[in-house]
Amino acid sequence: MANETVFTYGAPALKYGAGACEEIGYDLVQTGARSVLVLTDPGVAATGWPRRIAEGLAGYGLRAEIFDGVHVEPTDVSMAKAVEHARGTGPWDAFVAVGGGSTIDTAKAVNLLTSNEGELMDYVNPPVGGGRAPSAPLKPLVAVPTTTGTGAESTTVCVLDVLSLQVKTGISHLRLRPTLAVVDPRLTVTQPPSVTAASGMDILCHAAESYTAKAYTEFERKKPEERVPYCGANPMADMFAERALVLLRDALPAAVENGDDLHARENLALAATFAGLGFGNAGVHIPHANAYPIAGRVREFVPEGYPPEEPLVPHGMAVSLTAPEAFRFTFQAAPERHLRVAQLLGPEVDRPNDDADYLPTVLRRLMERIGIPNGIGAVGYTESDVDSLVEGTLKQQRLLAIAPRTPTEDDLASILRRSVSLW
Repeated sequence: MANETVFTYGAPALKYGAGACEEIGYDLVQTGARSVLVLTDPGVAATGWPRRIAEGLAGYGLRAEIFDGVHVEPTDVSMAKAVEHARGTGPWDAFVAVGGGSTIDTAKAVNLLTSNEGELMDYVNPPVGGGRAPSAPLKPLVAVPTTTGTGAESTTVCVLDVLSLQVKTGISHLRLRPTLAVVDPRLTVTQPPSVTAASGMDILCHAAESYTAKAYTEFERKKPEERVPYCGANPMADMFAERALVLLRDALPAAVENGDDLHARENLALAATFAGLGFGNAGVHIPHANAYPIAGRVREFVPEGYPPEEPLVPHGMAVSLTAPEAFRFTFQAAPERHLRVAQLLGPEVDRPNDDADYLPTVLRRLMERIGIPNGIGAVGYTESDVDSLVEGTLKQQRLLAIAPRTPTEDDLASILRRSVSLW
């Protein structure tokens, strides 16, 4: 077959800036909505922002209720509970997600399963789930991120842990993309330093992975109905990724070191927005594929700044832990792109003799500076866990297909072993 000649670009409507969250009622009235379910998690609910947003909706004549039972790093069980709540209290004309990626992804699942028949696993990507596509349109969904990093407000993907299989997977379909992304930097100021660091590394990996992804022209030509949202590196995604990396390099350390630095918070929010617009179309690859089993099979690690009730490797942290070695592996497939990422992120870092070590060096220095754990060993894994982690990574074929260099099982095992300790 001939190679692809077409790339696609999709994004939600975007409203950015201080005060943007006060206008959501106006925006939803334009859709004809009368009743709105606001979803959030207990930690974000405690900041008062979800209540303020719900009150703002009421000011525009909308009936608004709050569900604050979202689980941080959502599971099939926690999402099912949210869906049950929405079905039992609805019908709802629209949804507003106020929180990080966990809340936004939970809202996507709620929107899907209150608009379509079936249960969660019917729609989860194969081979884990049934891979069913929604048959009916979804309701308006407004995504209001309170963390800077996940990009969930821009994407067509809903990520979750399937507890019985100890695997992180997702649902992917164009209809899951939020209708409107409302990015108000004021809502991110309450992020603790560790949360800022982890979610910031997610921004970085979104941008770097999409920029180094397999080019859209290297895929086989698809029929229109067969094209997926992750179409490979392309000029639009490249533009957003480069800008995100430039904003991030100064804003991330500054926001971690001083959470009240509003200028850093604003630039970090912009970086997250740009990175989301990029990877939401180009895709991500090996670091994200590795992150799913790293997060899904955690045993005892409890990070600072996150709910202490249960073990957790936050998504952005899990993504970053193998990123240096993953990019070392993919370097030979696109040397100039890896060097460009390194130059944008670390212009002050001397270029090493081995060009393949340039980006890993830049990443390690930044990770150490902002307090990211020193490899997967620091979150509880040893070399004896590598085979199990590889098994989990291999289930992420949707992501591995985006890698500029296709890894074998041995390649993935080598990346993970080299990531037990990074410095």
